[in-house]
Amino acid sequence: MSDDQTQQHDDCMQRFIDLANEMKDEAVPVNVVSWALMTASGIYSTYSVTGNSGGLNPSGIDKVAEAYKQNLTNIQALKKAEDERKKAAN
Repeated sequence: MSDDQTQQHDDCMQRFIDLANEMKDEAVPVNVVSWALMTASGIYSTYSVTGNSGGLNPSGIDKVAEAYKQNLTNIQALKKAEDERKKAAN
């Protein structure tokens, strides 16, 4: 990703988080918000690959699932590193 795309990614991600937090503040349970966001992401991921003309085949599902898994793994590693930095600073 270019620096511009990275910034766009970060800005879009923050907008989704802000919207999710608005829903939470409207008393929608966090688990409902999370699952709805995941469903919307799955729908949009399918659209980004296939357009409006169909769905993913099994290998496409595996590829998208692996991308989600890798992203989640990266997020957890970043969160762990941040927690360790905070502990070291105290």
